[in-house]
Amino acid sequence: MMAPQGSRGYKRQNGVLLLLSLACFSSILAVETRFDFESVQMATKFHLSLHAETREKAEKAADDAFAYVSHLTSLFSDYEPNSELNRLNLSTANKPFKASPELVEIVSRSLEISKLTEGAFDITCGHLTRLWRSMKSRRQLPPPDRLAAAKASMDWRAVQVDAPAGTITLTKPGMLLDLGGIAKGYAADAVLKLLRERHHISRALVIAGGDIAIGDAPPNQKGWEIQLRSCANARTPAILKNAAVSTSGDLYQTVAIEGKRYAHIISPKSGLGTTTGVSCSVIATHATTSDALATAMVVLGKQKGSEFAKKVPGIILCWGE
Repeated sequence: MMAPQGSRGYKRQNGVLLLLSLACFSSILAVETRFDFESVQMATKFHLSLHAETREKAEKAADDAFAYVSHLTSLFSDYEPNSELNRLNLSTANKPFKASPELVEIVSRSLEISKLTEGAFDITCGHLTRLWRSMKSRRQLPPPDRLAAAKASMDWRAVQVDAPAGTITLTKPGMLLDLGGIAKGYAADAVLKLLRERHHISRALVIAGGDIAIGDAPPNQKGWEIQLRSCANARTPAILKNAAVSTSGDLYQTVAIEGKRYAHIISPKSGLGTTTGVSCSVIATHATTSDALATAMVVLGKQKGSEFAKKVPGIILCWGE
């Protein structure tokens, strides 16, 4: 760029510099206010807390975020007949299914955690989920033959993902995938990313049922205060930023059948709701990870779960009973 010629040109240059300086100074002085929003998504309540300069900016960001969660529901839900997941479930065995980037990503991450936990977390539990959901509403245990058939349909190793091609292949006929143990955590992460990248909002918290994705700390704070519900001895909240927390267990959703209490979380080994009587909060970098691992920890139980958790750097467990 050539140097300005003459006094008028120099004055204009100074004027531009002065305007830029005032704009930067004004930005520094801008006060961010906390705004809170709620929406029922994925059969649970999504709560969004964010800090923005104006209500207009906050509302626009929240509307965009909830619209995206609604879109993810259309991809991941096993309740919606025309969801992408159900179309994958109906696809021909051994034939690659062209999938959205989101479905490829969440299935890929699910398989990684299945391998890590040796199948304690397994998204190929679709038949078990539907069977248990039906039987527990009647407070009955599944018939042995139906339970055996549902368990036989499972095998996370029979799901193949080709990320570059954007395809997912189910190599076992009749298999059903169920993303219920990871979808909310994934959605919470996706909302946090959307707020940061589309709306330049980094000070935010996303609560999706028992899963929380946490962004930058609120103004003048070290982090967000998070109460770990599963920890009976945790009287003071954890102060977290750029992290995630998920809680799973039989804190609320239980059913008594034949004198025994079963949780809503299904054990791939027994095919029934877990009976460990424990709950677990997992702190991790991302809610996708914490969501799936919280489920796996409850399935494994406190002793074995704690051993498996040592394989995952940077996570913290808090057990409750």
